[in-house]
Amino acid sequence: MQEFAFELALCAHLEGPDRVVGRQLGAAVNGRRVADVCLVEPGPEFDRRVAITPHTIPPLAIESDVGPGTARPVTEAFDCHPDRARAVAERAVELGFFEREREGASTAVRGTVRYPEEWFDSLVGIENKPDLDRPGDLRDQLRIDASLGLFDEVVLATETYVTGAHLNRLPDPVGVWRFDPGTGEREVVREPEPLDPDGPGIELLDRQPGRAEVRPVTAAEKRRQRRRVAERAYGKGWRTYDLPDCEQCAPGDAQPAELADARLPWCAWNDGLVRPVADCGPTCPGYEPVGSDSDEDADGAPSSEGSEAARARRSAWEPDPAGVDRRQAGIDRFL
Repeated sequence: MQEFAFELALCAHLEGPDRVVGRQLGAAVNGRRVADVCLVEPGPEFDRRVAITPHTIPPLAIESDVGPGTARPVTEAFDCHPDRARAVAERAVELGFFEREREGASTAVRGTVRYPEEWFDSLVGIENKPDLDRPGDLRDQLRIDASLGLFDEVVLATETYVTGAHLNRLPDPVGVWRFDPGTGEREVVREPEPLDPDGPGIELLDRQPGRAEVRPVTAAEKRRQRRRVAERAYGKGWRTYDLPDCEQCAPGDAQPAELADARLPWCAWNDGLVRPVADCGPTCPGYEPVGSDSDEDADGAPSSEGSEAARARRSAWEPDPAGVDRRQAGIDRFL
């Protein structure tokens, strides 16, 4: 099975009301590592984070000197180019994380709420490789994850029968799942060992014959990147597509029940999951434009249910939060 289809089926299987699932997230501090899937387990301040916005709060806004106290001029509160600072501040205002004030001829911003640092508990990184006989850069990818320690745990998910030789080629801390995307059955071949996300790490940047380029990463740098990964996962999720405007991909009896409920791009004509942008459209021989009589699927639910509605129904993500209450506690203190 192609990796895209395998990845979507796994995300659908892992999604649940007690976690957030994201896919294709930057998981490097200095390099270019991308994690296929990330599981975000809620922490004690999860509800406070949910109340702010369903979208990703810009990392630079969280890391700026803007707080819920005295308003700060935008160009003074950010450690970046003024144009970039203004763009980030504007987005934070749109999301309700900042509020705008005027200070003479300049614009100032104030935080509407203190950012809840403990909104997530653990991060689990998952590397997908359906066919272990075609490993590609798998070994180096998992070595990066194990030595960097950005995630609390790292798992390899595959459809291949896993042998002892396969396990011996993997870093010891990496867990292994064998997953059947057709049935949703998942077998734990090897449990992952806990990593050390709170301490420093070593990041592999490049490997050439006879040498490797690595860079030390501090605990503070890892903490910042973990927050960025969690934020991105919360705002982005894993459904980075829309269902094709085609009868063959309309949820119904033609596709497995779990995949239909998750609103995955299952094509009845192709009898499998497809990539909506690359595989679907009028040039496809099986293409049938959605007609006006297909307002409901086999379960009576709207077949046009969007990815956000499906995500809200199946996970801990909230698309329409109540917002944050802001009250003045003192002259220059806001909660």
